[in-house]
Amino acid sequence: MTDIDALFSDDTRSFFRSPVREIFKRVDLNAIYSFAGGYPSAETFPLERFREIMGEVIARDGGKAFQYGATQGVTELREALSVRYGVPLERVQITSSSQQGIDVCTRILVNPGDVILASNPSYLGALQSFRSYRAEVVGVKTVADLEEFRRRWENAVLECENAGKKIKFLYAIADFQNPSGETLSLGQREILVRLAREHGFLIVEDSPYRELRYEGESVPTMYSLDPEIVLHLGSFSKIMAPGFRLGWIFGNPEVLDKIYVCKQSLDLCPPVFDQYVAAEFISSGSLDLNLAKSIELYRSKRDLMLSLLEEYMPEGVSWTHPEGGLFLFLTLPEGFDAVKFYDTALDAGVAYVAGAFFHTDGTGQNTMRLNFSFMTPERIREGIKLLASLLATV
Repeated sequence: MTDIDALFSDDTRSFFRSPVREIFKRVDLNAIYSFAGGYPSAETFPLERFREIMGEVIARDGGKAFQYGATQGVTELREALSVRYGVPLERVQITSSSQQGIDVCTRILVNPGDVILASNPSYLGALQSFRSYRAEVVGVKTVADLEEFRRRWENAVLECENAGKKIKFLYAIADFQNPSGETLSLGQREILVRLAREHGFLIVEDSPYRELRYEGESVPTMYSLDPEIVLHLGSFSKIMAPGFRLGWIFGNPEVLDKIYVCKQSLDLCPPVFDQYVAAEFISSGSLDLNLAKSIELYRSKRDLMLSLLEEYMPEGVSWTHPEGGLFLFLTLPEGFDAVKFYDTALDAGVAYVAGAFFHTDGTGQNTMRLNFSFMTPERIREGIKLLASLLATV
């Protein structure tokens, strides 16, 4: 009898399940108050405009839009991104989602045992990818004070080097971080870029939320500070629609060439028809028009959630105030275990993601991530009231 388990690769032992996806398997999102996923609101999907553009693409490009395409992406979309963001065409690589961008960067750079530096907490999907390649993830807690920020990151780098470990890259969501919602200041970005330059590693700047800013001034990207050592990942999932499964990488052509070859063994090319639709969505001005509406909607939902937390959360609970993005992060009193509290919350009809899953070192048991983009204002109100009432009984 075949022992299937004995046939799996060593890499599979490093896989771990997404707790967010496990929640989705267990419950119907529409039947509960779900603050768990990173879903954009379906209200932001311009369905009629999509229908028009798809018809235009079919009429103009015919069968070409449904054929295999170039591995680096169709020229029209790469050119549209090049113009929009002021990046040379040869520095633009299209990906099948920004999650693939994370994965291919890790795949081409990391050997088992290599170090990836990351904020602690950090994006769960990135941690899954890093660990699947058996990387060692070293987390650094972000603090506002610039000198303390510098000291912590410098110490993390030196400790790795003194232990003979090879740092391959630093992973950062500089704008409206997932899960914390926090944004790195220009000074913090400059410190990280300088460290990478001086110690010979790269930076993977994951930027799916950057254009969803609701207040404050835009901060220059880390990529703009040093395009030679920063790989900038973008996504259409939050600014257009996640179903298109499209993203992009801006980076050093030498690195993009390795990604180009790597992608040939993964998916040959990103979805071609979707790329033509995205290119037209950008060049026609539809992206900017829709983005303005999305920002107005999400700002109102963020403001509503912040006011509801202030009104209903019990004493001892604090939270971040994100300037943009889709999430805010709650910190509860010491001793509270958000993982153990899952069943109580789900049985009552409300879902969140425990913050411990985002931490690189097993800490953060008393934290949770809440999404404010997905549900209607009415359901946000009822969901926060219910969650607050449950927490008040603990």
